[in-house]
Amino acid sequence: MSDRPLAAVVLAAGLGTRMRSATPKHLHPLLGRRLVDWVIEAARGLGPQPLVVVTAPGQEDAFEGVEVAVQSEPRGTGDAAAAARPTLEGFEGDLLVVSGDAATITTEILERLLETHRREQAAATVLSFDRPEPGDYGRIVRGTDGSLEAIVEAGDATPEQLAITEINSSIYVFDAAKLWPALDQLAPENRQGELYLTDTIRELVAAGDRVAVYEDDDTAEVGVNTRAELAATAVVLRDRINEAHMLAGATIVDPATTWIEPSVELEPDSTIHPFTILRGETRVAEGAEIGPHAVVDGAVVGPQALVGPFCYLRPGTVLEAGAKAGTFVEVKNSRLGAGVKASHQSYIGDADIGEGTNIGAGNITANFPHREGEPKGRTVIGRNVRTGVHNSFVAPVEIGDDAWTGAGSVITEDVPPEALAVARQRQENKEGYVRKRREGDD
Repeated sequence: MSDRPLAAVVLAAGLGTRMRSATPKHLHPLLGRRLVDWVIEAARGLGPQPLVVVTAPGQEDAFEGVEVAVQSEPRGTGDAAAAARPTLEGFEGDLLVVSGDAATITTEILERLLETHRREQAAATVLSFDRPEPGDYGRIVRGTDGSLEAIVEAGDATPEQLAITEINSSIYVFDAAKLWPALDQLAPENRQGELYLTDTIRELVAAGDRVAVYEDDDTAEVGVNTRAELAATAVVLRDRINEAHMLAGATIVDPATTWIEPSVELEPDSTIHPFTILRGETRVAEGAEIGPHAVVDGAVVGPQALVGPFCYLRPGTVLEAGAKAGTFVEVKNSRLGAGVKASHQSYIGDADIGEGTNIGAGNITANFPHREGEPKGRTVIGRNVRTGVHNSFVAPVEIGDDAWTGAGSVITEDVPPEALAVARQRQENKEGYVRKRREGDD
């Protein structure tokens, strides 16, 4: 591309200030990553040195692998960009500046922007998009010859300017030597009383510097100011994640109802059924099937394992090859060995279950002691065990290999291998009880 140095600045300061009751930095509940993290990843793909994130006070430790600058007060995007200046002291080259909520931006779009900037040998290059409904985005105002005249924020635009459909993405490449003097010229001449980064374009144009515009044909959201825009952005990111998994060989039956966090790994020939959410450090092996209506959070699902329908695997869960966690089964911090079946309406927590074991319907591992200061116990169930329906295992307790437990039993003591454990009161039939009670009422 060029031997010219490249640095990048991601403006994360102030995210959420325009979205009422926003979660910190626009964390979407079904994607598990802040919007700014997607932006950082896209910028990092260009290999900038350094990559600087501008953030608010108190957030200095919220970012890893980048330089961090602090905007002391929320005084606008121009002030945020200026906050990075000390970190970039002495840098001479091209400077990519990206808004921290432009989560759908890609490295490929940024590459095309940078190529245009260098080809045009511009002092600055603006990334723009055409939107039939431009909404609150700033408008790209061009002269009669098509050159850039200004970028006007929607709140400051005239009716004629509001009719323009070419919008500013708030993403730029600057010649760093041109940017700093332009930032020094900024004044809060707008309704919000802020310093706009867009006004640096006006200063550069007024000084006779060349400012280029690269209009990309991408149709994704380029910023998030409302909950509606957050949802629209999340859909774009969800679809990208799902498409990448499918192109790599995983089957996603209905991508529109499947949410997968970017940290999840799916092996080829795994199958994800509709209405499934995969979160955290989840790993799904070849031949495994998840869902429908399953939530898997930080679990390892082995080859040919089955999860669901209507199943919840919580962090620390491991299903080995061919294991099954079925309908209305919840598993936490437990290992189910190869071929284990827990098919119906059970809770398995803090347990180790040996291969080939069958867990009956309605089984519960009771591992919380309800006594202050005492840790949870652990349940160990051996190989080829057959548990009865409606069993409770009060931890700590161990069930030996090949043992059976009777239906309705509350197991509080260890069970030897190959034994049958029955822990329930013997049934007693009181002959004529109902008739006698009825006659007594008479």
